[in-house]
Amino acid sequence: MSALYMIVGTLVALGVLVTFHEFGHFWVARRCGVKVLRFSVGFGTPLVRWHDRQGTEFVIAAIPLGGYVKMLDEREGDVPLELRDQSFNRKTVGQRIAIVAAGPVANFLLAIVFFWILAMMGSQQVRPVIGAVESGSLAAQAGLVAGQEIVSIDGEPTGGWSNVNLQLVRRLGESGSIKVAVRGPDSEVESTHQLTLHDWLKNANEPDPIKSLGIRPWRPELPAVLAELDPKGPAQAAGLKTGDKLLSMNDQPVKDWQQVVDWVRERPDARIVLRVERDGVPVEVPVTLASRGEGKDAAGYLGAGVKGVDWPPAMIREVSFGPVAAVGEGVKRTWTMSVLTLDSLKKMLFGELSVKNLSGPITIAKVAGASAQSGVADFLNFLAYLSISLGVLNLLPIPVLDGGHLLFYLIEWARGRPLSDRVQGWGMQIGISLVVGVMLLALVNDLGRL
Repeated sequence: MSALYMIVGTLVALGVLVTFHEFGHFWVARRCGVKVLRFSVGFGTPLVRWHDRQGTEFVIAAIPLGGYVKMLDEREGDVPLELRDQSFNRKTVGQRIAIVAAGPVANFLLAIVFFWILAMMGSQQVRPVIGAVESGSLAAQAGLVAGQEIVSIDGEPTGGWSNVNLQLVRRLGESGSIKVAVRGPDSEVESTHQLTLHDWLKNANEPDPIKSLGIRPWRPELPAVLAELDPKGPAQAAGLKTGDKLLSMNDQPVKDWQQVVDWVRERPDARIVLRVERDGVPVEVPVTLASRGEGKDAAGYLGAGVKGVDWPPAMIREVSFGPVAAVGEGVKRTWTMSVLTLDSLKKMLFGELSVKNLSGPITIAKVAGASAQSGVADFLNFLAYLSISLGVLNLLPIPVLDGGHLLFYLIEWARGRPLSDRVQGWGMQIGISLVVGVMLLALVNDLGRL
C-alpha cells in the first residue's frame, strides 16, 4: 500500500507542479503575442494530445519528469513571413524576461495558495516545552532547564516545535550565538539565554538541530509495551511479540519508551539482551540491532513501536486563520521557505553545510508517498515546499535553467545587444554540466540514504 501511495503521490506532485510552472510561461507568452506551438507535461512518447483554436498542441507524455512550452522562434527554424511578429525572438527584452520569469513565479504563487488553504484549515501545534536538557550540552551551558517553554529564537516567535526547528535550521553551519527566550512553568516572565555556536553541524549529513543543542522536547510518558513490529526488523527476527512489555535492556531497568528509543539509537549493530514480560511471565530475548545511516551518523534500529497516548490539552495549541489573514500567512511562509532554500544552497556552495543534505528524485518520491499517506494537510504542505524549491532552483543564474535565460536577457538589456551565439553556447554547455553534476550528486545521496 505504501508503494502505491509513493507512486500516486509522486505522479500527482510532479503533474501539478510541472503543469503550473509551464502554464506560467504559456499564459504570459500568449499575453505577449507569442505563438505557442506545444504545451507538454512530461517528455518522450505522447500518451494524450489535442489542439486548441489557436493551433497549440497540448500533450501529456510518457516520462513525467518535467515539461516544456515550445514557442515559435526564428532561431529554431524557418518562420513564415506573416507569423514572424509572433516569434519569441522578435519580442522586446522586457517581454522575454516576463515570459521566462513567469514559470518560477507560478510556482511561488501556487505555494502561497497551498499555504493559504493550510492556514484556513488550521493545525495543532505542540507547545515547545523542554522535557530534559543533556548535561554539558550547549543548552545546559546556556542555563536552559526542563520545564521552560521556548518563546522565541533570535527574536522570532515560536508557537510550536516546528517553528523552533525552522528557526534553528536557518543557523546551520554558522558560528556566533543563538538568542533563546524562555519562560518558566505558570509564569509570564521571560528570560533570554545565549547559545554559542562554532561551525554548527557543518558536516552533519542529516542534522537534528534540537537534539544537537541537548534539548529533548517534553512528551507524555509512553509505556514500553510493543504494539507494532517491522516484519523485516531485528525485533521480529529475534522473536519479540506485540503485547510484550519491556522491563530491562542489558539489565538496565526501562522506565518508558523514550528511554528505549534513545538507548537503542546509540548502539547500531550491537547485540543486546531485552527482558520482557509476556503473559505475566518474564522472558529474556537476545536481539542484534540493525543500523540506519552512515559513519558517525549511524543509529541503532530495533524495528518496534508502541501505541500512542493522548496529549494533555494544555500542551496543544490550535492555530487557524480567517480567509483574509490566511493570505498574509501564506505569503509569509512562502517568503520564509524561499529565503531558507536559497540560504541553504549558498551554504552548500561555500562549504558551510554538507552537500549530502541535497535530495534527489528517490527522496522526493518517498516523501511524496509518506505525506500522501498522512493526509491532505501533509500532502499540501509537501507540495508547497516542493513548489518553492522548484521556483528557487529555476531562478538560479545557470544557463539551461530559467535563471540562466534571465541572466542573458538582463545582460542584453544592459549592453543594448545580445551576447554572441558562441558565448551563449559556451554558457549552455557549462550549465548542462552543472545541472547533470548536481543531479548525479543528489542521486548518489538518495542511494546512500537507502
